[in-house]
Amino acid sequence: NTELIGKVGAAIGRETRQRGCSVILGPCVNIHRALKGGRNFESYSEDPYLSSRIAVAFINGVQKEGVGTSVKHFALNNQEYQRMTISAEAQERAMREIYFPSFEKAVKEAKTLTVMCSYNKINGVFSSENPWLLTDLLKKEWGFEGLVMSDWFAVHSAAPSAGSGLDLEMPGPALWFGKRLLEAVKNAEVPEKQLDEMVRRVLGLIAKTTG
Repeated sequence: NTELIGKVGAAIGRETRQRGCSVILGPCVNIHRALKGGRNFESYSEDPYLSSRIAVAFINGVQKEGVGTSVKHFALNNQEYQRMTISAEAQERAMREIYFPSFEKAVKEAKTLTVMCSYNKINGVFSSENPWLLTDLLKKEWGFEGLVMSDWFAVHSAAPSAGSGLDLEMPGPALWFGKRLLEAVKNAEVPEKQLDEMVRRVLGLIAKTTG
């Protein structure tokens, strides 16, 4: 019932605004792959189409109230065993047909304002410093114009993360995107134009959720 899900999203959006907040950390759209997945209660389905339709309806409901959503956890964050360090090994076809559709629809149809990348590695590379995932796929192929944030304490580097498409380290105060990022810019490890792009996306989120 997508109409009902939209109403739920709108109610949560209004409550969020009343509390003086601008973004909710959801929805969680990871696929129910592992029976013991601790976030299964929070996400929607083992079916990518069903999960996509619910996600779009929920995001539309929240964001029409002037509150941003952070669709998560991008991507392949589907189990609890070694949740923060494991490498999820998957072929591109499986990712595109099963694990990515909910995120893609959230970006293309619902225009989610933020995307939260996951703790885990994907085929050996942490999501927070995965240029194929965050830049090539999300920002370029899908045309995502919003902000990419990390999961809490999921950043492991300054230059590789910034250079791969991560815009905001969470939570603050920053461990990597503070003095270490400044040094990386000074040492020409991160181009100033990359930093400008990160700032643009942060300010864009503030502008869209203020007022």
